[in-house]
Amino acid sequence: MTASSPAAIGRPHRLDVLIAGGGLLGGLLLWAMDLHGGPPRLGLPPVLTLVALTTMSGAELLRRTAPLAALGIAVPALALDICAGTLVATVLMFTDVVYAAVLYGRAAAARRIPLYSVLVTVVAAVALTAAWQNPQVVMVVIGIALITIAPAWTGLIIRNHRDDAESARLRAEQTALLAEMDRTQAVAGERARMARELHDMVANHLSAIAIHATAAQSIDDPSATREALGVIRENSVQGLSEMRRLIGLLRDPKATTEYAEEPAATPTLDGLDALIAQARTNGASSGLTFALDDARHPDGTGPGPRTAAPVELAVYRIVQESLTNALKHAAPGEVRVRIAHDRGGALTVTVRSPFADRPGPRAPGSGTGLVGMRERTALLGGAFEAGPESGPAGRVWLVRAALPAAEEEEQR
Repeated sequence: MTASSPAAIGRPHRLDVLIAGGGLLGGLLLWAMDLHGGPPRLGLPPVLTLVALTTMSGAELLRRTAPLAALGIAVPALALDICAGTLVATVLMFTDVVYAAVLYGRAAAARRIPLYSVLVTVVAAVALTAAWQNPQVVMVVIGIALITIAPAWTGLIIRNHRDDAESARLRAEQTALLAEMDRTQAVAGERARMARELHDMVANHLSAIAIHATAAQSIDDPSATREALGVIRENSVQGLSEMRRLIGLLRDPKATTEYAEEPAATPTLDGLDALIAQARTNGASSGLTFALDDARHPDGTGPGPRTAAPVELAVYRIVQESLTNALKHAAPGEVRVRIAHDRGGALTVTVRSPFADRPGPRAPGSGTGLVGMRERTALLGGAFEAGPESGPAGRVWLVRAALPAAEEEEQR
């Protein structure tokens, strides 16, 4: 249903009522003062100018709610007014109706009406020139252009500016929405990164503390208790140190508090030996042994180009979390960590730990460690898998990640 259909015509706008009322009163005043634009034509009585005036005022009421219907009413009203004597108020209201039809009408009509106004003016100029050989034809044609071309093209210019402003507003809203979405995603990503770092930096130490605290409570052996307390103290100190480093990363770099320290160096694969040694200490009371198989350079050619720092950090954290999970859940036996390059050039890390049914873990877990490992691998475009697997030595829990080994050029 179009805006100009009867069922779609709403209540006239307040401004339109004022324009229609003002035009009607002005026209009546001109009529009372006998100020006509010319003599009646075709033998029509001058009183018909009042009919044209009233009809044009009615069209003005529809200028915004049904602009094309208003134009359809205004054209015959203008023709009647010109033939009956012409009131200036009626002509002025007609120009406003043309302007409103372009400004508020449908897009197709807004494109056609200015062209039709030019065509009408040209046809009128040719016809008047052929029928009336008088220089005043120029003034008449100018008058026709003023009541057709001028309002139509003015409405088109204003409509284009309005549409451009609306498009700019919509683009600004879209840009603001996209910026807000980017900000929300950035905040969520940063929160997830912080959660992974906090878990990986602290969970290992807290798990060792929980395991050795349980051992100290269950074993009635003073030497074993002292050893467990020593491990607990060592992990407590290291955990506090890691927490301070994390707080230093989160605080304002300009802060001058005692925790605003320089952050520690990013862990690399060179630190895996120390990580395995710490796991041996923490898992000694659980019947676990740990071994590192670094097969990145089986030909003994040396370290070569270093793997990109993000990849080394991800591998380090995956190994760290896997060792922590082994301390919590693995059955007694050997936990083996293997680092190697596959044929495609990706850096693979594999952690196998003994898997068997247990009455419960040595320390509680939340399952976020596997989520964090999977997220780290996905962020680097790698592949990750974890789960039980049957092998020659029995069932094992396998953690495997393959990361693209983007190598950095050596510093010269």
